[in-house]
Amino acid sequence: MKIIIGLALLLGAVVTVYASHHFRYSKGEQESWTNFSTSCIGQHQSPIRIYSSSALPVAIPALEMVGFHNLIPHPIWMTNNGHSVEIKSGKKGYAKVFGALLKGEYEVEGVHFHWGKSNDRGSEHVINDIRFTMEMHIVTRNSQYSELKEAMNHTDGLAVLAFFFDVRERENHALRPIVREMRLIRPEGSRAAMSHSLTLASLLPPDTDLFYTYRGSLTTPPCSEAVTWILFPDPMPVSYHQVQRFRELRSEDEVLVDNYRHLQSIGRRKIFVRRAPQEFEDGIEGMSYYSNPEFWE
Repeated sequence: MKIIIGLALLLGAVVTVYASHHFRYSKGEQESWTNFSTSCIGQHQSPIRIYSSSALPVAIPALEMVGFHNLIPHPIWMTNNGHSVEIKSGKKGYAKVFGALLKGEYEVEGVHFHWGKSNDRGSEHVINDIRFTMEMHIVTRNSQYSELKEAMNHTDGLAVLAFFFDVRERENHALRPIVREMRLIRPEGSRAAMSHSLTLASLLPPDTDLFYTYRGSLTTPPCSEAVTWILFPDPMPVSYHQVQRFRELRSEDEVLVDNYRHLQSIGRRKIFVRRAPQEFEDGIEGMSYYSNPEFWE
């Protein structure tokens, strides 16, 4: 049953409260995620620790982003699902990605964030021993699968683009529309229709040529090992005031903070770092390695 909150109507947005599938992030509670899904103890789990010195440089094609400069179609729903804030359009297929090591085209499903209680933690992945203040995920679905649930059953089903934020004095102007309306979704399970417009491109760093990529999983239950991760290591700014708005969200009767999964074992997986073909003295060698059918093993 939906409960319409009157304050939201006065502010020009509709807020709805839903029951949500709940899990928590403490060490003991993360260990109990196997009660949700046995995939959470799989061999290709995320997040992981990445070192630039050990990542394998490969001549990987650029990641192409289509529709990222267009306004996200309304209605744009902002939801506090109890473990993150998610931003999702009511329309499908408005933006997609292809290239890199992806097999086919992937449609954008939504955007969500992870953050910490303090400024020295919050990101899920750790790059060169740095854990950033926030990590943003743009979740995309392989277009050959019609629904997210179906895509989670296939190793090529999903691609998640990961971006990082570090606290700086200046505000991140692109985050203003999100932060401004976050007060409407403080209780867990609340959802608001955003009144402001934004583009996916405005949320990204100016340079997306460099990225790491590896095979992994969702970082929340059911921990499906269906994800090609693409991580852009150069952090963007976020002001202390802005990240504080994230920390005001609620998860049941507590503040929603430290909503990042503990690091998982890399195992025998390879982590690759993109180097444009012109950066290689022998571009043929790089591209032949990229085309190897055992590339992901």
